[in-house]
Order: sequence, then C-alpha cells, then structure tokens
Amino acid sequence: MNVFLSKAILDFFIAFGIVLGGAMIGGVGAVLSMQPPTQTMLDVADRIKIWALAAAVGGTIDPMRVIESNMLGGNLSPAIKQILYLVFAFLGAHMGSELVKWVCSERS
Repeated sequence: MNVFLSKAILDFFIAFGIVLGGAMIGGVGAVLSMQPPTQTMLDVADRIKIWALAAAVGGTIDPMRVIESNMLGGNLSPAIKQILYLVFAFLGAHMGSELVKWVCSERS
C-alpha cells in the first residue's frame, strides 16, 4: 500500500505542477507578446489539463493497456489501481486549473 500511495501522490503533484507551471509560463509569454496574461493563463490551464493527466500517468496507451489486460484476465486489483492513478492525476490537474482560475479572478 505504501508504494501505491506514494505513486498516487506523485501523479497528483506532477499533474498539478504541469498545469500550474504551464499557465504561469504561458502568462510570461503573453506579457512578452503584448497579450492579456490573465486570459492566456486561463486558456492554457484549460487546454493543458488533459496533457497533464497523460504525462502524470506515464503516457496515454500504457495505462489503458494495463486496465484492459487485467480486466480481461480477471485480475481486478491492478486495473483498479491504474484507474485510481488516473483519478489522482485528474484531481491534480483539476486543482491546478482551479488554482489558476482563483488567482486570475477579478477582485472587487
């Protein structure tokens, strides 16, 4: 269980960091190209979410192959673990996107 939890936490923070870092660097690029950084950061955070999820779990095909082969073989435990890794990575990417939205929101 210790290995599972450490990989799940790592997947979460990798996805979180990809979204947050990509949006921040995109905002710097927007400033340099004389575009509105806030809108650019929001756009980048939304567009990069799926790529952060894929990068965090190590690619797009391998996790799906693990799920398929284990489900068809009747081994549910590895398939459930892989699905949970995807869930943790999704939560990290989503929280990164929400943080960017919160930082970029207009304050009254």
